Amino acid sequence: MIQVLGLSSHPRRNLPPAVDDVSFEAYAGRVTALLGAPGAGRTTVLRLMLELQPGLGVTHFKGRPLHEIPHPAREVGTLLGDVPGHPARTVRGHLRMLCAATGLPVRRADELLEAVGLVSLREERLSSLSHGLDRRLGLACALLADPHTLVLDEPAAGLSPREARWLHGVLRAHAERGGTVLFTTGDSKEAAHHADRVVAMNEGKVVADLAATDFARTRLRPRVAVRSPHAARLAALLTKEARTYRRPLEVVREEANRLSVYGSTCADVGETAFRHGILVHQLADEIGDMGCSAEPSADSAVRIGSARSRTGERSGVTESASARSGSAARGAAAPGAVASGPAAPARSVPGPTPSTSPAKHPSGTRNPGVPGAGAPGTGTQGSGASGSRAPASGARGPHARDLVARSATVPPGFIHVRPAPSPLQPLRYELRRAAGVGTGYLTAGVVLVTSALVAVLLARAGNTPQYRLLAAWPRQIPLPPAALGAGLLGAIAFGDEFRHPALAADRGTVPRRLGLLTAKLLVSGAIALMIAFLSLGCDLEVLYLAYGQELTRVPGNWLSLGAGWFALVVGCAWAGVLAAGVFRSTTAGLAAVLAVPVAVVPLLHHVFGGSSIRTAAGIVRRLRELALPQWPFGGERYLTALARLIAQPVGGALTLSLGALLCAYVGATLRTRAR
Repeated sequence: MIQVLGLSSHPRRNLPPAVDDVSFEAYAGRVTALLGAPGAGRTTVLRLMLELQPGLGVTHFKGRPLHEIPHPAREVGTLLGDVPGHPARTVRGHLRMLCAATGLPVRRADELLEAVGLVSLREERLSSLSHGLDRRLGLACALLADPHTLVLDEPAAGLSPREARWLHGVLRAHAERGGTVLFTTGDSKEAAHHADRVVAMNEGKVVADLAATDFARTRLRPRVAVRSPHAARLAALLTKEARTYRRPLEVVREEANRLSVYGSTCADVGETAFRHGILVHQLADEIGDMGCSAEPSADSAVRIGSARSRTGERSGVTESASARSGSAARGAAAPGAVASGPAAPARSVPGPTPSTSPAKHPSGTRNPGVPGAGAPGTGTQGSGASGSRAPASGARGPHARDLVARSATVPPGFIHVRPAPSPLQPLRYELRRAAGVGTGYLTAGVVLVTSALVAVLLARAGNTPQYRLLAAWPRQIPLPPAALGAGLLGAIAFGDEFRHPALAADRGTVPRRLGLLTAKLLVSGAIALMIAFLSLGCDLEVLYLAYGQELTRVPGNWLSLGAGWFALVVGCAWAGVLAAGVFRSTTAGLAAVLAVPVAVVPLLHHVFGGSSIRTAAGIVRRLRELALPQWPFGGERYLTALARLIAQPVGGALTLSLGALLCAYVGATLRTRAR
């Protein structure tokens, strides 16, 4: 279950807080709707619950706040806005990447694609999906790890009635398996029809917490919608006739030419208009939402037989109840009160629901928690619900049965025992993330072509040292193309996460974890080594084809030059990863890479009074003077080479930058865990 206790957002300048002391509960086995008009604070409540923005209060998911849950994605499935994924990634690739992030087998992605009806679109890019298909994919992402709790922000907004019925059928099936479902909506009829409990909000506060049946009885009433160019005259005539015949009637003028008539029928309103020669453009029966209409004026409403309280009447959260024919409506709660009445009775859910065929556990046993399994649902576990709902299939007409037949069942994950986190899990995720889009391949291709062209131009100009010629590194640019490309890919590795957060379901935002950082450093380092090797090979091949063997002779100190070359490219990639992880931006990561030769190297020159290579002049003699045993296998030579490499201006500046960025990342990680 979900327990929301005293959620409040920080005050805004000259404005009250968007959310002020919101408290409610969403029970397991039930569907809870958070109802309110745009601006009522529904989305802010969800963001505070999921710790996406700072504020006051606490939210417990099964007794624990989100930051204390080891694997949040396996306990809470979320859908806020569009699917947070790279637009160039495929539907199947996105789900498989999330499977790797949460430690699930990749076949789970294929199961969910079949369940939500996206099998034929599995190779489509996320950018090409329509709104309805995006909602289906978002629901698949939320259900991927078979979480106990679903938190969704307006999941049915913009969907066709058929798509909305299918989606609410999936949510109902999840609740019948014992899960907790909380969704927001601005439609009172949707909340009353598809939820067990309705929590209504207005201006950042909870104004009602009712069972769905009580909400429907006290908030939704049948009415006659009338449009006429003579609406004011028609309202006066209806009011006069109601007083004459003592009928319980209420006329609300919502617009200049629109009336809502409560307590009458289309026939009576039409006859009145006909007798007095009033032109009518619309005359239809509707289910009226008491809170959706504007506040009526004193001359546009008539109350017969009972007084109606109009306080707090906004956006589906009105607290008034109408008394008709001597029977008073009961169950309306005062503003801010929490109703504790009985749960809503069992009722059918319109539209498609998961199939009622017996669901089996992988071991072959029947799963009693799935609707239609021949055993009571688990909707009453820990929630105090009065009973499980009857399945919708079979209780409707042929159209509903056709929808049921066409919609697939969302299979449960059966993850009863959560596996221990594997050290290879972040590495698998990072490999799928890096290989899922063409940015890396395109960048590598541009780097190789640019490096080869620069090498040919440098050879043609002459007067360039051979090591700079092979690296395609003219003195006029701060870094060679290979180092710049590796730094860009390193910056994308983390910066792209914050633009398209694939791990948003895990902790709301992209988490700063040392395991994830290690995986990104390993993958970016391997990619950088590959780019460095391929660019060097391409430069040698192009120079050989253009000028023969004269410019491709291997220098005598090739080992130290090669080590320095690979260290430079890998260091630039790591600087991009760390800077993007600290500043949460690809641009900041690339800027940190460029800052090493542009800013840090001149700063070191200024501080140490010249080239720092002089500090390594006597490094061998000083190492031998240490009171240490003789290094095995001539290890002092490798240590000396490493010291000389770091003592180079760019090497020293890069080492210093990497150390500072790593300390900043670790500090940010510890500060996040301490919250």
